[in-house]
Amino acid sequence: MMTGDETYAGSESFYALQEVAWSLTGMKHVIPTHQGRSAEHILFSVLDAKDRVVLANTHFDTTRANVEYLGGEAIDLVIEEGLSPASRHPFKGNIDLERLEAQLSREGDRVAAVLMTITNNSGGGQPASLENLRAAGELARRYGRPFFLDAARFAENAWFIHEREPGQQDRTPREIAQEVFSLADGFTMSAKKDGLVNIGGLLCLNDDTLAERARALLILTEGYPTYGGLAGRDLAALAVGLEEVTQPEYLKYRVASVRYLHEMLDRMDVPLVHPAGGHAVYIDAAALYPHLKPWELPGVTL
Repeated sequence: MMTGDETYAGSESFYALQEVAWSLTGMKHVIPTHQGRSAEHILFSVLDAKDRVVLANTHFDTTRANVEYLGGEAIDLVIEEGLSPASRHPFKGNIDLERLEAQLSREGDRVAAVLMTITNNSGGGQPASLENLRAAGELARRYGRPFFLDAARFAENAWFIHEREPGQQDRTPREIAQEVFSLADGFTMSAKKDGLVNIGGLLCLNDDTLAERARALLILTEGYPTYGGLAGRDLAALAVGLEEVTQPEYLKYRVASVRYLHEMLDRMDVPLVHPAGGHAVYIDAAALYPHLKPWELPGVTL
């Protein structure tokens, strides 16, 4: 962080970040933003989301808010198991492929994008399988719709694929993550998650026209394309974070820490979202306080 280049235009810290992002994701255009939600706002603006739909496993709250603020509709299509806290399905972040294809067929050009949130933050940090991601991307291509990732927790998702999906045990989290990114036309990311930094976001794209429009909007709302509202020290830290986050030792320890607390609370018969996710233990507050209605906010009560 002490070596961050605070140059307004042409910061060396940006170019270091760009090289790391290219190596990890293969995306042609790397656009830094001050947070993930600003990357979302720019993406759905240049995708012309007004009066259109975005199809996802589950939209994170700011993702949904940005789609709706721009006049679009955010539709969640997570598998049935993803809606059941008690289900122990290993990939509860999967999108329902039959419902996805039905929506793609029915809505046609009204579909602004297909989006996979990895891990599924609003669903308890549950992963999507590589098989499901491949299939969702293929459906999007078949119907001529762009396929994007909300990649805030891409490394945790890659670890769960390595740990749980048959045939993936001999691949490193980095190798798995690289394949996942290769399936997509672009991604948004809150870097405060798997970027391992205090602030920042990324919008990465392959399409030249979308990237040109995104950079124009970035200048209006965030700053110059080589800093995107971030200090040079934060760009430098993010470059390191993206390298370190796929280290197996780190991911194994992180997921094991969450699982330890999850198992302890489970032994105490605390109602939880199962299985343990990658970044937090989710308590089923509605089951813990069955006498409270949803509008009485059982989670806040807890």
